[in-house]
Amino acid sequence: MLWLVVFVVAPLVIVVVVSLASRGPYGKTIYGLSFANFSRAFDPLYLRAYWRTIWIATATTVLCAIASYPVAYYLALRAPERWKRMLLVLTVIPFWTSFLIRTYAWILLLRSEGVVNSALIGSGIIGSPLKLLYSDFAVLIGQVYGELPFMILPIYVALDRLDIRLLEAAQDLGANRFWTFLRVTLPLSRPGLIAGIALVFIPSLGAFITPDLLGGAKSVMIGNLIQNQFAQLNQPFGSALSLILTAAVLILLAIAVKSGLKSSELA
Repeated sequence: MLWLVVFVVAPLVIVVVVSLASRGPYGKTIYGLSFANFSRAFDPLYLRAYWRTIWIATATTVLCAIASYPVAYYLALRAPERWKRMLLVLTVIPFWTSFLIRTYAWILLLRSEGVVNSALIGSGIIGSPLKLLYSDFAVLIGQVYGELPFMILPIYVALDRLDIRLLEAAQDLGANRFWTFLRVTLPLSRPGLIAGIALVFIPSLGAFITPDLLGGAKSVMIGNLIQNQFAQLNQPFGSALSLILTAAVLILLAIAVKSGLKSSELA
């Protein structure tokens, strides 16, 4: 309890107190009781950044789920036992390198004279470089790449615990592979899928490194708004934005936990 109070509750209380303050001359924080920062947070000027944050986080989660499920399915149910450990290591290898360095690598890939454009021009597919970098597309690609392992691992854990006899029983009762997957495998792996969705969607809401480096000034998300406010010494408004994001994350976590419990009960 002491650990939680010192390292979780106390910092949150400080953020709440600062969010109710105002910015004075030269960035000085003037403490008081005002909800002006929260009212300002819903100014139409910032709604575009909120909308971009929601759709990029949603698209990242959907693409990660589509790309991760076949990988997790193969690792858990189809991969030879002697190769499984090595394949799992390969899945987590990106964590061994700084996320910042991996994001800079995408700049080298997506820029006008980068690897992707050079390959497309060299093969004759395009005549001039595509504008891939500093766009929502680049941010989405970087987000999917960075968050992919967080979706693969929970789904793999759920599928690895699956009793193979259930799949065999379904096939013995006349179900083909498609219906066995749809009626048995997918429902039983739902807790892992829900955990993966939470682990990908929630960090994507607060992302600021990828939008800053790959999106530039054209792809500002709420994480960039918060970062910019603190960089401009407007700590009260940045704290208010942080609390709004924290509230949204807590609501989503509660929904994910409730959905996971329901899935466990059904399983």
